[in-house]
Amino acid sequence: MPASSPHEVLARLELEDVDVVLIDLNYARDTTSGLEGLGLLDQILSLDPQLPVVVMTAWASVELAVEAMRRGARDFVEKPWENSRLIAILRTQIALGRAILKGARLEAENRLLRGEDTALAALVATAPAMMPVLELIRRVGPADANVLITGENGTGKSLVARVLHGVSARHDRPLITVNIGSLATSVYESEIFGHVKGAFTDARQDRIGRFELAHGGTLFLDEVANLGPGQQAKLLRVLDTGELERVGSSRTRRVDVRVISATNADIGEETRSGRFRQDLLFRLNTVEIRIPPLRDRREDIRPLAEHFLASLVQRYRRGSPRFSTEAMHRLLDHRWPGNVRELAHVVERALLMAEGECIESRDLGLEVPGHDLGRIDHMTLDEAEKVLIEKALARFGGNVSEAARALGVSRSALYRRLEKHALGSPQASA
Repeated sequence: MPASSPHEVLARLELEDVDVVLIDLNYARDTTSGLEGLGLLDQILSLDPQLPVVVMTAWASVELAVEAMRRGARDFVEKPWENSRLIAILRTQIALGRAILKGARLEAENRLLRGEDTALAALVATAPAMMPVLELIRRVGPADANVLITGENGTGKSLVARVLHGVSARHDRPLITVNIGSLATSVYESEIFGHVKGAFTDARQDRIGRFELAHGGTLFLDEVANLGPGQQAKLLRVLDTGELERVGSSRTRRVDVRVISATNADIGEETRSGRFRQDLLFRLNTVEIRIPPLRDRREDIRPLAEHFLASLVQRYRRGSPRFSTEAMHRLLDHRWPGNVRELAHVVERALLMAEGECIESRDLGLEVPGHDLGRIDHMTLDEAEKVLIEKALARFGGNVSEAARALGVSRSALYRRLEKHALGSPQASA
């Protein structure tokens, strides 16, 4: 497809898949230096270092050819050219470019097989319950298939998304994250698809949406089940066609994006009830990866706790603390309703509370197992719910967001329960 200016070349490369680029080295009248073309060559390769570029000019010289090749051009053609030779050069470069891309994907797969990939190493997972998760990551990570990650709050869905991106052929391109649950309906389209200046009252300049920012890379849609009906329809259209329009614009833009999404909701029930479109679910979950709760992977509690402690020691510069035997037993006995996120919070608190180099059981802030069982046995359901909410708020210092995650409910649902039980508003930030 032709482009009439360097600016148009760069604009198309941002939005479209291209196998090879053929550029002139001179554009302005009375210009024969080739500097314009060399500058465009640099810009093209800054966008995609692996993209084959062939340059041509009617004022060829050995010096200019050498400079173009030195900057990354794959071949050089002098005007007037022979059509057969030019076509042969372009076909060769297309084949080489595809071979390089295939090689990158094979190398990603080989790194996984050899166990050398640092992205996968970020997952602390030794429990049998995590083996299917690791196997799925190894199999689908290097591919471009869309992945839906499911599991309770705090199980590590966002980490798995980062690992999937890190082991893919797109690992050197952007990973853009969007928390759907935090987006108001009024700003959803602008955030996801972008807008043009003047599209609405506060649109003072053009804005690139998350899909365009993720072009060539991966878009992670967290809490995807929170999408409303209208939002689902617009997302489905982009997934179906790879095309979008910014708010206020009629210009269609193409995007090449791998979509990874996550939810803690029962997405099957959401679909059966009609709250989530089945055709959209089919697009999102080419492969589904379910992350087990921490209570089902108890073999990982010790290595996870030690992993968090090691990273926090560096942040807080606290020497070489360790868990006492009793403290580790308490960690292993806890049920972890807040999953891995709760464990990370408990380890951080314990490190800050510990007085010496040994983290004791009292530093963890966890209740003795069974301490309240007798009392709860004689409670009504409402009374037990109130106790659990009070304990969650106390454990997380009044932070409503963290308490809601630990209890497996949304912030709004927890606020309703706070009002129901007359618990008042926590003083700490939510």
